[in-house]
Amino acid sequence: MNYAVLDVETTGTNASEDDLIQIGLVLMDEEFNVVQTLSSFVRPSRGIPAFITQLTGIDDEMVRDAPEPDELLLELIPLLDDAVLVGHNVGFDAGFLNMALDRAGYSPFAGRRLDTVELLRMLFPSLPSYQLGAVSEQFGIRHDQHHRADSDAMATAILFSECLKKLRSLPLLTVEHLASFIRDSDLGWLLALELEAKQLRSALDTDSHKYYRGVAMSAGDWTEEEPAREEEQANPLADASFEDYLEMVKTGFETLFPDYEEREAQTTMFREVNDAFENSRHLLIEAGTGTGKSLGYLIPSLYFGIKNERKIVISTHTINLQEQLRQRDLPLLRDVLPFKFRASVFKGRGNYMCLRKFETRLQTLELAAGSEERQTASQMLVWLGETETGDQEELNFGNRGAEFWNTVSSDADSCLNRACPWFKRCFYHRAKQESNLADIVITNHSLLFTDIRADHRLLPSYEYLVIDEGHQLEEVAGKHLGQQLGFYGFLNLANRLAKDSRNGLLPQLRMQIQGEDADETAKWTEQLDEVIPRFGSLKDTWEKLFELLQALASPSAGAGAAEAGQTILRLKPGALPKAWEAIEFEESLFFKEMNQVVKVLDKMSSDMKDKLDDLSLQGMITDLAGAVKDAGRIRDELKVFVRADKPEMVYWIESYQSARTKSVQLHTVPADVSAQIKEHFFDSKKSVVITSATLTVGKTFQYAAEQLGLGIGDERRARTVQLPSPFQYRSQALVMIPRDFPKVKGAAADPAYMAKLVGSLSASAIETGGRMLVLFTSYRMLKEVYEPLKEALAGAGIQVLGQGVDSSNRSKLTRLFRQQPASVLLGTSSFWEGVDIPGDALVCLAIVRLPFQPPNHPLQEAKAELLQEAGQNPFMKLSVPQAVIRFKQGFGRLIRTSRDKGIVLLYDTRVIDTFYGKHFLYSLPGPKIETMHAEQFTSRMREWLQGEPKEAEQP
Repeated sequence: MNYAVLDVETTGTNASEDDLIQIGLVLMDEEFNVVQTLSSFVRPSRGIPAFITQLTGIDDEMVRDAPEPDELLLELIPLLDDAVLVGHNVGFDAGFLNMALDRAGYSPFAGRRLDTVELLRMLFPSLPSYQLGAVSEQFGIRHDQHHRADSDAMATAILFSECLKKLRSLPLLTVEHLASFIRDSDLGWLLALELEAKQLRSALDTDSHKYYRGVAMSAGDWTEEEPAREEEQANPLADASFEDYLEMVKTGFETLFPDYEEREAQTTMFREVNDAFENSRHLLIEAGTGTGKSLGYLIPSLYFGIKNERKIVISTHTINLQEQLRQRDLPLLRDVLPFKFRASVFKGRGNYMCLRKFETRLQTLELAAGSEERQTASQMLVWLGETETGDQEELNFGNRGAEFWNTVSSDADSCLNRACPWFKRCFYHRAKQESNLADIVITNHSLLFTDIRADHRLLPSYEYLVIDEGHQLEEVAGKHLGQQLGFYGFLNLANRLAKDSRNGLLPQLRMQIQGEDADETAKWTEQLDEVIPRFGSLKDTWEKLFELLQALASPSAGAGAAEAGQTILRLKPGALPKAWEAIEFEESLFFKEMNQVVKVLDKMSSDMKDKLDDLSLQGMITDLAGAVKDAGRIRDELKVFVRADKPEMVYWIESYQSARTKSVQLHTVPADVSAQIKEHFFDSKKSVVITSATLTVGKTFQYAAEQLGLGIGDERRARTVQLPSPFQYRSQALVMIPRDFPKVKGAAADPAYMAKLVGSLSASAIETGGRMLVLFTSYRMLKEVYEPLKEALAGAGIQVLGQGVDSSNRSKLTRLFRQQPASVLLGTSSFWEGVDIPGDALVCLAIVRLPFQPPNHPLQEAKAELLQEAGQNPFMKLSVPQAVIRFKQGFGRLIRTSRDKGIVLLYDTRVIDTFYGKHFLYSLPGPKIETMHAEQFTSRMREWLQGEPKEAEQP
């Protein structure tokens, strides 16, 4: 038996209409040795579309003298005899192969097929991407010609052999599980084959894995975790002054990096953070890109925390930064510092797998589960043999994997704590124990506020806090001190409890209790028979209620248009629309029926818990109790929203008209959270350090301080510091503004503006050879620019990537942009910050419009009303500062290292035409700023990038 690894390039994606243009085949024997290769262009019956040429590099000239498909098949067919067909998304390649065979009068390929995407997803569950180019890069496979059949086939062949090596290295117990889950498929055949071979040659390997309740795991008991230093050990910093410690740090860096140089701004940050802790003072500190901000607070935090035996909590906004601290900065400090320390990462409970729930799901997979559930369970089983944390961030889910995760994630309401058989291996309690033992706890803004709502039962007690990405804190506070309820909030819960009479927690529980001899079994069965059908009527009421809400939030009913087909309707307390009566009526029906169901199930789960001893039943009963609490929370949150009677809250409905009720979201958010932030942090903690690259507007911290409720008048209690950038922005960055560009009012732009914008962007992109990021504030405008820009750049061989067009995944788009230097990437909201593209990959940043928040957004509107009531100007006090901070974030995408050099094209002439424009330019870190006519851009860009000096007119 051989493995025939196939890849094809085609004129399109429809096998019945499009043609082959290249075939690559690698034939491997059972030991994965390459025994033969076949590679050839194929002559198509039509011309090759421009976008295919751009993607593959294959043009009409290259296939002019290529063999016809019939000729090539004569050579190919013998190689497929008694072979298993392997491909990366094998269905695509097999589809085109069979269509070519059919057209030539041959029988289709009917042998087994194996898909390397499916194998990789199962066997390497933590890979960030399963796209062929990205995976090849991850495995160190040389793959220079992406989207060429010969190169792609060879890369796929190597990946296939890597998959089989990994499969053969798994514990026997894991392979047995995989083979039992996946049976009726070609992948099931391969698993059965490998299992049979493995059973003949291996037993349990107790050295490589821990085995418990039928699962092979990497992580052991968390109760065995120990602190970094023994209690009887002397404090390593007891006699060290902060200056002694800094010398210690410097020596460590110089040993590790012989060319290490101190950064003045970073050293200033060390001292400022330590002084804030020492003097129980709050600190707002702006530290731009290149300062080394993460080490700037980690190094003094470790000193103060260890010396004074105080726990320091560090909070980030993004998972990316949390993982950067875990994977890059903390390991570096372990190498640098001459003493041991412990740092833990602690996330919200739902990020961790509950092993008890997963065990229950494994048991029920045999009874009822779709192929996607089985694939996700297989992925998780492999992952359990590798993970030390049980953190879902390590998993790359496919399709509906996130739904499966929701059924096995940890939550407080269904936790058995010490009664759980998995307690000593529980990932959540491991993370909690690690945070108790740690000198530094790294968490996120969301968990800070979840901890507040849980009466501080989640995070270990702390008095010293560092908040990185502090410009996001106010927005996160609003979300977590308010509530959000969506259409699927109840629907998913209802399906989990009783999807129908056979599927769901309640039908499973009904079936399980039949074997129990408790006196109440008949009563419980009767109650379940009465409750299960009620979820059907509850879902009907819920759907009717959301249809009414969706109709109310439609443009015809007066709702305001937002981005990409979204509509928003604000509800004002005391002035609710007439249609609200019907919504109140449906909500009262839902509340009444849900109330009765919750009461019955709550009492039943409590009785069962007391009277049933079976451990698997106890787990189901605990899950039921947790689900009942979720149901009560949804019932109450809906009531709060429909009442809409608190003047300090902002209520609104969001909806996408194309998605009907499925997209409806109900928001209840405080208009002003500054008082709560002040109460929970600045008034109750000894020292809070808030840092970000963008905290100032016009070189002052006034806006940030007001949003966060921090008084900055008294330096003894709060201090502000703006650190100078280590970059030479005057020589590294040029900002160019077209004096002759038309103005845009509102979200839409006229055809003349769009034509001029596309013309300028395409000319600039050709000048820089791509390597351009274009930031939009409107997805609508991005879509309008995408096609004409793509057309304008096709002849220059520059690809255009659009957020929400080519992919909605920011990481994937950024990776594609890096892989193909001749690219222009169009991005909106999420690309304004957190995107890191250093070096020559990004040379030009275009900002189409200043990033003002839509003034008609309910929260923005409510904040503006509060300012007006206080006699202040909402535009200057709110809109401009918000936009300046966002603008600074966008500008920060360009210069990421001291060696970068680049250009910013700023197409919004309001920065030079309006009285407020100076606030944007003045807030930048000192780049060269020039104004000129748009047609002068390319020649000036050429001069700048070649390093030619030129004094130009300043705005």
